[in-house]
Amino acid sequence: MKALILAGGAGTRLRPITHTSAKQLVPVANKPILFYGLEAIASAGIVDVGMIVGDTRAEIESAVGDGSPWGLRVTYIHQRSPDGLAHAVLIAHEFLGDDDFVMYLGDNLLQQDLGAFVRGFERDRHPNLTDEGCAAQILLAKVPDPHQFGVAVLDADGRVVQLIEKPEVPPSDLALVGVYLFDHSVHEAVRSIEPSERGELEITDAIQWLMDHGHTVRAEVLAGWWIDTGKLTPLLEANRLMLELLDPRCDGAVDAASRVEGRVVIEAGAEIVRSIVRGPAVIGRRVRIVDSYVGPFTAIGDDCEVIRSEIEHAVVLPESRIVGIPRLVDSLLGRQVEVIRSEELPRATRLMLGDHSRVDLS
Repeated sequence: MKALILAGGAGTRLRPITHTSAKQLVPVANKPILFYGLEAIASAGIVDVGMIVGDTRAEIESAVGDGSPWGLRVTYIHQRSPDGLAHAVLIAHEFLGDDDFVMYLGDNLLQQDLGAFVRGFERDRHPNLTDEGCAAQILLAKVPDPHQFGVAVLDADGRVVQLIEKPEVPPSDLALVGVYLFDHSVHEAVRSIEPSERGELEITDAIQWLMDHGHTVRAEVLAGWWIDTGKLTPLLEANRLMLELLDPRCDGAVDAASRVEGRVVIEAGAEIVRSIVRGPAVIGRRVRIVDSYVGPFTAIGDDCEVIRSEIEHAVVLPESRIVGIPRLVDSLLGRQVEVIRSEELPRATRLMLGDHSRVDLS
């Protein structure tokens, strides 16, 4: 079993953060989203990983390296343009060969154990691909807005009978989660399908091709949560869920005038001065929090400052400063961002914003 991780794509739904950073490296609970996927793959017993990368290739390679920190062997495969998930399989054929593989979207997080998913596929595999075996396995989740996803239709026995990519009128509320398992027959499928109206080779069309040509596709409905972190609201929700799993730890300094409540991780070199930190929350290395309140579900990256401010339910990337802000919630701040309350007269709101920025003023 090999793994194919998709870590390309422009991340347009998270701009302006992704103008300067790969979306898969945006942190959740102070850990890049992509690292959770690497940990899941390693825990499933997989070693050989192909990493599909695009314009952010250098950044991804710098962060992941050869994969050895996770016990993995990573091979990078460059996708010149985001031409669809099935296209990623197409260009990875040389790496994958005839081996079974799991395809994992690098900006997805799921609660379910990937190892159990892999073992279920291996149990149902059959060398002759008869009705007793399967050529592919998909994971499904019920979603409130299925028109934004690939959608599966199941028969009365729970077998997959149809897949539709982003339907205008969804036939079900079962969306394809960003984890798939395939055997070698998928390579013929991705070579046989045509680009969709979006100009992409859709993985849903490739799986439908397998079913149309007599192959069995196994489906499993997700019991726990699954989040596509490509937008702000689900990214903050993923941050909340991962912070709920924290084991409290304090490697920094907390003065006698401060209070730390609940599940909080304070990394080495951080200082909490005359402040309240209420978990779940994570405070990165060398962070300074002075005369401030950090509320639940907040992750503050390394080398940040929070001075005379209140922040809650937010993700703050490294080297940012928040000074004199009475209340900041439901927010994502990029690297080296400054949010300050100016003392200059005349009093006014002064902004310098990049493309695709959004400001919600009280």
